[in-house]
Amino acid sequence: MKIGILKETQKGEKRIAISPNVAKLLISKGFELLIEEDAGKNSSYKNSDYCDIQVAVEKRGVVFKEADVLVKINPFDDEDLKMVHKGQVLVSQLYYKSSPELIEAIAAKGATAFSLDAIPRISRAQDMDVLSSQSNLAGYKAVILGANEMTKIFPLMMTAAGTITPSKVLIYGVGVAGLQAIATAKRLGAVVEATDIRTETKEQAESLGAKFISVENKGEESEGGYAKEASEDYAYRQKEAVNKSLFQADLVITTANIPGRKAPVLITEEQVSQMKNGAVIIDLAAAQGGNCEVSIMSKTIVKNGVKVIGTTIAPESVSTNASELFAKNIYNFLMHLTENNQFKWDLEEEITDETLIVKDGTIRKK
Repeated sequence: MKIGILKETQKGEKRIAISPNVAKLLISKGFELLIEEDAGKNSSYKNSDYCDIQVAVEKRGVVFKEADVLVKINPFDDEDLKMVHKGQVLVSQLYYKSSPELIEAIAAKGATAFSLDAIPRISRAQDMDVLSSQSNLAGYKAVILGANEMTKIFPLMMTAAGTITPSKVLIYGVGVAGLQAIATAKRLGAVVEATDIRTETKEQAESLGAKFISVENKGEESEGGYAKEASEDYAYRQKEAVNKSLFQADLVITTANIPGRKAPVLITEEQVSQMKNGAVIIDLAAAQGGNCEVSIMSKTIVKNGVKVIGTTIAPESVSTNASELFAKNIYNFLMHLTENNQFKWDLEEEITDETLIVKDGTIRKK
């Protein structure tokens, strides 16, 4: 089986789906690999890093023509699909629930497609979970970005000129990104608080040193490992409980996303107007509409002295590490799906069933 590694074309993307280390692992398992020239350049991987381990470096068109499996991070676009041919297997994040046109276009080509973002959140799939591996880096980078944008430092500092009190950090969402943000902010010396609709995350937040802001739970819980949309009553009560901490915070990081839906608004424009002058909000859900009502993707908005930064802090900002983790996720996924270098097509198995969106031109999931 020939695996083709494509250069990412999405604006701002610097990662690559397969790193040289993981390419070497795949070759050791008997797979042949082709890579588009300069595909790893923005992750500090040279063409020679792949050539040295017997990966063929080719033009983009050659990779599309010769590969049995095409691997990307981001969804295949219209230009990609022009070169896809019948029988090829596509592996990438497809976001199929919100991209029906893409799925129909793949099916029309007679191709097969696996969606990496559809990997179920079960224990045996943890080492394949690209959302978790990349969110972990996003949580770390959100704190670093916040530190750079703030006009204060994080830790308590005692000097001859006086004592600097530690900054207060508030984290919305105690998932993978939120937990890493808590850990990073605590290591830097901040006083950290966190809140989440899922009360089962309280223990995790507190284990990392954050104070968990509790709201009486009346049936709100996680759904498939993700937070589900809160009821209006719960959202109102959570807002009231968190307001005191929000209005005192120096840095706020929001991480709440619901797969396939618009991100929930957790901080309204009115709340922003009551925050401290000089406070910073890093909205990691900006690409899905934002957890803060005033945030705009890839823009910094200053509202009543509060700086609101809309971003995904997509891990392309640390593309070398992000690519290595993503590549290992794909390696584990391919090892799970194949036997003797061929796909097993076990449609009764949960991971295969959930991620196989199109098979030989037939749409399985919508």
